[in-house]
Amino acid sequence: MSVSLPLLVTHGGKFHLDEVFAYAVLRRALQLGPSGSDHLLVRTRDPARIAAGKIVWDVGTVYDEATERYDHHQRGAPLRPDGTPYSSAGLVWRIYGERAVLAVLGGRDADLAGPIAAEIDGGMVRRIDEVDNGIGPEGDSLGLSGLMGDFNPPWDAAGGDAAADAAFLDAAELADGLLCRRVARVAARLRGAALVRQAFRSAADPRILELDRGMPWKDVVFADGLPVLFGIYPASNGNWMVDAVPPEPGSFAQRLPLPAAWAGLQDQALADISGVPDAVFVHLRCFVAAARSREGARALAARAIALAEETP
Repeated sequence: MSVSLPLLVTHGGKFHLDEVFAYAVLRRALQLGPSGSDHLLVRTRDPARIAAGKIVWDVGTVYDEATERYDHHQRGAPLRPDGTPYSSAGLVWRIYGERAVLAVLGGRDADLAGPIAAEIDGGMVRRIDEVDNGIGPEGDSLGLSGLMGDFNPPWDAAGGDAAADAAFLDAAELADGLLCRRVARVAARLRGAALVRQAFRSAADPRILELDRGMPWKDVVFADGLPVLFGIYPASNGNWMVDAVPPEPGSFAQRLPLPAAWAGLQDQALADISGVPDAVFVHLRCFVAAARSREGARALAARAIALAEETP
């Protein structure tokens, strides 16, 4: 006896970013294989086939979580708390986003799944909602919506519906790859932020943040209002960097520049004036320096602070 595969249904014809992304999310969250293996993707506007769908999105004029219907074109469709209308991607993400993130993480950082899903919802998914509903800043030909639209076969292409369905699956693979990379990047940033906070809590001097590895750290300093003046971390060439903190994100100034007397000096000349034997260089604009050891970098930062405190 043959067993019918569950139908995952969206509309036929030209496809858009929101339903393509929603399908990628569903496959990740439900850990589904390719269409035809453990489910069947159906792209149609036939009411009978839509009614037979196990999960239906972006078609059917119904939003009902209990029956797995996720359309947003009807009157009374859900809105975000600020009034932004959802697209099918946003509606599917509401229910399946965290599960999709967990699946992408593959068992690592499971405790971060909620924060990652929330951040992706507030950025990538919200932007998909806006573009699909024609609100917010206009996109461009290199935006994700435009690039996804390029997967649609041209009007005079051969193959009909079958070619369009195959193109949809190709587009969904791209969406899946982008989702996986976004999850990985957000997870890495959140892991890094936890390490930065831990390093700050254990710092001997709260003005000097010492990190065992290079990682994004200034955003945490600004977000948490930390009194850090210099960050210290290893560079790929074996040196240890001393990086001055700007007064605000995007500024080219520094909360405390390295001493002007050190500007542009290297090696022995810098060692002589700074008193740090393994000092390597100070940038001419006094926002970054290097030493050959962690101890040397720490000494450069501490000496810069001490000199500033000695200046009347």
